[in-house]
Amino acid sequence: MKISAGGVLLERRRRRRLLREERDPWRRFRGGLLVLGTVLLIGTVGYAALGVPAFDALYQTAITITTVGYGEIGPEDEVDTAYRVFTLFLVLVGASSAIYTVSVLLETVIEGSLNDGWRKRRMDPLITSMSEHVVIAGWGRVGQSIANYANRHGAEVVAVDVDPNRRDWTVPMVVGDANDDDVLRAAGVERASVLVAALSSDAENISLTLTARAISPSLFIVARTSTQRNERKFFQAGADRVVNPYEIAGSRMGAIALHPHVAEFLDEVLHDDGHDVEIHELVIEDGSELAGGSVGDVAPAGQAPLVVAVRSSSSGFTAAPPGSHRLGAGDVLIVLGTSDDLLQIRRRSSVSPGITYRGAPST
Repeated sequence: MKISAGGVLLERRRRRRLLREERDPWRRFRGGLLVLGTVLLIGTVGYAALGVPAFDALYQTAITITTVGYGEIGPEDEVDTAYRVFTLFLVLVGASSAIYTVSVLLETVIEGSLNDGWRKRRMDPLITSMSEHVVIAGWGRVGQSIANYANRHGAEVVAVDVDPNRRDWTVPMVVGDANDDDVLRAAGVERASVLVAALSSDAENISLTLTARAISPSLFIVARTSTQRNERKFFQAGADRVVNPYEIAGSRMGAIALHPHVAEFLDEVLHDDGHDVEIHELVIEDGSELAGGSVGDVAPAGQAPLVVAVRSSSSGFTAAPPGSHRLGAGDVLIVLGTSDDLLQIRRRSSVSPGITYRGAPST
């Protein structure tokens, strides 16, 4: 069944709302307190306007919304129809607010403090409904940094970690050994687009790569290694990319030392959400209007966006390709521009199957 881009966005928003509730179980309780405090303030001001002294007005409001009902406060000649109509209104609104706040408090204590298993059962359907998401195996500092980057770029994430104490409800998580077939399937690896193997040792990551590749032959696998000489083993196991965080960190520090402005620009484009400039990859599929076209069809000379490079399966990367550079199915465009620029490219190439856009739904 084909789902529209609007439906995908609505479903993602629903899942993110549920995740926010899981992340902050006291959110609804704070909302209830805010409503209760507002009713208390309105009641105090209202009784004061009816001629009741300030403290007596607060006291009357409190006993009214809690339905204690000790009697009416104020001189008998001031307890008129208006007084009783306002009290009736306060009973209906205030008592409902008080009951709601207390019930939410009890529910939050039970759900948030005593029954993580119940919360897990609520999260499991979220994972089951996901597809084309990113599975991150290893919820350490590296895994969490990857998740932050993926979330900033619109990708959904499922984490896998063997340590239940690392669960913080910020993302859907499956607790278990990532090398276990059942654990990977619980994380939806068969429906995922990317697996990041970020476990603590090369042996675990190689084993995970073998396991995931056997389950999903088309999965894009990025593996972490701490020793560069193991890179060949990862590729033999089925990894598409192998990353050494220590080597990357060293290269980045060197770039900052020798080319600080270039490094700063790339950091802002890739990691800073404070501007509207993005760099993304667009994959030309069979049937796209751009298959058989040229770079000039994507970005005419002198107009945004900028095609930084084109990668083809036959000739590799072509940096700063001219407008006459021909494009074929399977080519990857590296494009720099605003989000509106990228959206226009996708719209101009919306003939099914069109262009796939890693990291965000097509529109």
